[in-house]
Amino acid sequence: MKKIEAILDPSEVEVTRQSLSVIGIMTMTVTEVKGFGGQGLPQVYRGVKIEPPYVTEAKVELVIPDEMMESAVALIRETAKKDPSGQSRIAVFPTEDVVWRRMARSAAAS
Repeated sequence: MKKIEAILDPSEVEVTRQSLSVIGIMTMTVTEVKGFGGQGLPQVYRGVKIEPPYVTEAKVELVIPDEMMESAVALIRETAKKDPSGQSRIAVFPTEDVVWRRMARSAAAS
């Protein structure tokens, strides 16, 4: 299994969810996060140029079987191309097991 973490523009989350559902990925966790870096667009307030210190982003997390990883990353990359800041990131981590607390079973045992 693999865990995918993607940092996306919040406007891309729904399109990403719809794209992933087409290939059978029906669950994901979305968290609003703030990022620090050069991606914030300067704003002018009362004639003073202000650079925002943090930019609101969305963190999408999903745990999927190994065989779905490449197609999931490709779909996320395709939706992230529309990000005007170009700061979307995707990380893939190996995952040994997932345990569902309520069902008292693990994915590895399935």
